[in-house]
Amino acid sequence: MKHPTYTLEVWGDYACFSRPETKVERLSYPVITPSAARGFFDAVFCNRHKMWWQIRRIEVLNEPRFVALRRNEVKGKVPSDRTVSSWINGKSNPEPLWADGTDEGTGRTQRQTIALKDVRYRVSAELRTWPGFESQLEEFKSKFVRKARAGQCLYQPYLGCREFVGFFELIDPQEAIQSNIDLDIGWMLYDVFRLDEPGTNMSRPSVSLFRATVRSGVIEVPEYSSPEVRKPELKHA
Repeated sequence: MKHPTYTLEVWGDYACFSRPETKVERLSYPVITPSAARGFFDAVFCNRHKMWWQIRRIEVLNEPRFVALRRNEVKGKVPSDRTVSSWINGKSNPEPLWADGTDEGTGRTQRQTIALKDVRYRVSAELRTWPGFESQLEEFKSKFVRKARAGQCLYQPYLGCREFVGFFELIDPQEAIQSNIDLDIGWMLYDVFRLDEPGTNMSRPSVSLFRATVRSGVIEVPEYSSPEVRKPELKHA
């Protein structure tokens, strides 16, 4: 089965694709991760129970430029979907995160961020359907193209951190980019969720990695199922 491929050009003033090994202070990878790239396609159209996006190619249009920032962050963790649902249904009382709380688990804190400035990429992804939903492929294609051409999205895409707003345009790349950007990034975050089964609101994080290299401005992203992608061995429920 041939998977339809689409390309979005994405850009923004700032970005931070945090390395997982930096726990407190944020340090960005020099380019966008497949996970963050997938977020743009999901923002335009996604039905996680029936289809998913496989990122295949990332083209780096602007030379990576780092910038040091200090950002206010809240120390507490965002509650789970289950907790939020119980608040909505009145089963428990809401417990907001107080930006000016005084205990150890809440309150704001300033943290150093090494981010990227003036980023622009071309990201190509294949639209994949889960087994049993192949007949809806044309419907999914039509919805994505219509929304992407109109600049519509389910939520505002972002470049790593939500305050770093991302913009996008559906394009039909006619020519390969001319670039002399070559980088050996090493192990890079591939995704934070499993991409070999339909996602749900209760899906737990599952970090995967791959060896990323930029050659003439291009990262060729392997299939999630490829042995080039390191992922935890998890048993299906």
